Amino acid sequence: MPHALLLIGVLAYFAGLLVLARCVSHGSGAEGFYVGGRESPWLVVALGMVGTSLSGVTFISVPGSVAASGFTYLQVTLGYVAGYVAIAFVLLPAYHRLRVASIYELLGERLGPAAQRLGAGYFVLSRTLGATARLYLVVQVLHTLMLQPLGVPFALAAAVVLAMILLYTVDGGVKALVWTDMLQTAGMLTGLVVCIVLLWRPDALAQLDAAGLSRVWVTDPLSRDFSIKALLAGMFIAIAMTGLDQEMMQKSLSVAKLRDAQKNLLLLAVLLVVVIGAFLLLGGLLTLFARDYGLVARGDELFPAVVMQHLPAWVQVVFVLALVSALLPSADGALTSLTTSTCLDLLSVGRDDTRTRRRVHLGFALLFLVLVLGFKALANTGMVFLILKLAGYTYGPLLGLFAFAMFTPRPVSGRALVTVCVAAPLLCALLDFGQPWGGYQIGLELLVLNGLLTWAGLWMACVGSKNEGLLSRMS
Repeated sequence: MPHALLLIGVLAYFAGLLVLARCVSHGSGAEGFYVGGRESPWLVVALGMVGTSLSGVTFISVPGSVAASGFTYLQVTLGYVAGYVAIAFVLLPAYHRLRVASIYELLGERLGPAAQRLGAGYFVLSRTLGATARLYLVVQVLHTLMLQPLGVPFALAAAVVLAMILLYTVDGGVKALVWTDMLQTAGMLTGLVVCIVLLWRPDALAQLDAAGLSRVWVTDPLSRDFSIKALLAGMFIAIAMTGLDQEMMQKSLSVAKLRDAQKNLLLLAVLLVVVIGAFLLLGGLLTLFARDYGLVARGDELFPAVVMQHLPAWVQVVFVLALVSALLPSADGALTSLTTSTCLDLLSVGRDDTRTRRRVHLGFALLFLVLVLGFKALANTGMVFLILKLAGYTYGPLLGLFAFAMFTPRPVSGRALVTVCVAAPLLCALLDFGQPWGGYQIGLELLVLNGLLTWAGLWMACVGSKNEGLLSRMS
C-alpha cells in the first residue's frame, strides 16, 4: 500500500479533529477548558471515555496477549464494573458537592493544602510517565508502518503528532475533548469491527476453545492471574486509575447534573466489558490466522503484521486510522489534565489566568516530546513497560490518601504525609521484586496493598501526633 496515501489519510483525520474542536469550543474560556462549561452531554462523555480508558497500547497489546494468556484479562475487566459503581455513588457525589475543577481539591478540603499538592504531584508524575511511554509505543508503530519508508525522521513524526494535539487542546481543553474523544472512539471501534469481520470463520468459537485460547477463569490461588485476585484488582484499578485520576474524572465533572454523570460512568463500565471482550476475540482470531499461515509475529507485533502483510489495502488505511484514534485520547487528555492539576493544585493560579495556563500546556507538550525521544534513544521496549509499571505504583498512595480523606479525615502533618506516601510504594516495590512468599506471585493486587499501607501509615501518624499532643499537655 502506498505510504503517502496512509499519510494523507492521517493528516486529513487530524484536520477533521481540529475543525471539530474549533467549532465546539469557540469562545469557551476558562470554564470551558477546565470543566467544559459543565454542560457536556453525558452520553457523549461516556462514548469518548471508552477511547481514553483503552489507549493505543490496549489496541495493540490486548489482542497480542491472547496467545499467551487466553481471555483471562476479561476477569480484570469484570472487576472494573464494581469499581465504576463505587466511583459513581461514592466519589462523584463528593466531587459534585464541592464543584471542584481538580479532584485533588477534595484532599485540600479534607486534609489541607499539603495533601492536595501531594496528590496532584503523584498524578502529574504518573500521568507524565505513563502517557509519554504509551505515546512512544504507538508513534513507534506509526513511524515504522508509514513514515520511515517516506524518509521522515522519528523526531519529526513525534513533534508533528504533539503539535497537532496542541492545536486543538491549548484553548479548547475539556470542551473540545468531550467531542473529539467521541470521534476517536468511533474510529477505533470501526477498525476493531472491520478486522473481526474479515478474520471471522464459521467455526471460530470452536477452534478457539480447542486451542485453549478462550480460557477466562484461573483457579490456581498461587497464580498471578487467580480469578478472585483479578476481580478485586480490577475493581481497585478502576477506582484508582479512573476515580482518582484527574484526566479520567475531568470529563465527568463537565456533566452538569450528578445523576447524568453517574449514568455516564455506569454506561462506560458496560461498554468497556463489551469492547475489551471484542479485542480479546480479535486476538484469538489473529492467533488462529497466524498459526494457519505460519507467521512468527507474536505479542504486540501480531496485529500490525497480520493487517499490513495479509489484509487488503483499504483495511490497512482503516487500521492506521483506528490506531491513531486509539493513541490520541490518552495523549490529548493527559496534556489537558496535567495542565489543570499543575495550574490549580501545584501553582494555585486563578482559573482565569490564561497566560499561565497556556505556558504550562506548552511546557508539558515539550516535556512529552523530550521523553518520547528519550524512550526512542533507549530503544528498549522492556524499559518502557517497566516505566509504565513504576508509574502504576503512584496510584496506591492516591488510593490511600483519598480513603483517609473521605472516611477518616484527621489532621496529619505535611512531613508525615510525604514520608508515608513515599515509604508505601517503596515497600511495595521490595515485595513485588523480591517475591518472598514461597510460590505465591503478587499480581495486580499490589495496588490494593499499596493503598492499605498508605492508609495505615497515615492513621498511625495521626494517632502518634495525637498521643504526642496529649503527652505534651500532661507534662
